[in-house]
Amino acid sequence: MSLRYGMLGLIADRPSSGYDLLQRFKKSLANVWPATQSQIYTELTKLAAAGLLAVTDEGPRGRKEYSITEEGRAELRQWLAGALPRPPRNEMLLRVFFLGAIAPEQAREYMAALETRSEKSLAELLDLKAAVDWDDDDFSTYGRIAMEWGERYFAMNQEWARWALKEMAQRDNERGR
Repeated sequence: MSLRYGMLGLIADRPSSGYDLLQRFKKSLANVWPATQSQIYTELTKLAAAGLLAVTDEGPRGRKEYSITEEGRAELRQWLAGALPRPPRNEMLLRVFFLGAIAPEQAREYMAALETRSEKSLAELLDLKAAVDWDDDDFSTYGRIAMEWGERYFAMNQEWARWALKEMAQRDNERGR
């Protein structure tokens, strides 16, 4: 996925300014596809130049509100209905695969940090879920479905890290460490 489709999807839901988009990214997509202010404003310019967005309102201090054009909706729909994305590369698992190259205590610290980070991320996601005013529109329905994936993902990572730590401890005990 690219920032382009995240922005088209958010603006398809409702017209937004750059500031609005930044806030919406923080509240809805930060765990999936974070974006900085400079990235958002740069991409808005590109999307408008490509005819995928149009400025539909202008306000004080140069504030512009963007709406999706029919060309933008067509591109978003084509992307959504296209081929499934390739599985992502996973740097965390690549590192786990090679943990034998560092001292056992460092490997345990790494796994413990993964467990802690997953626990923290899950708690943050649950706080976000509780703070959102959900309704029955498409954005809320599919947002809840995506949020459920995040909850399961972080819970699984936390449980997996605990299991891995036990496996590592058992191995160390067997080796007399």
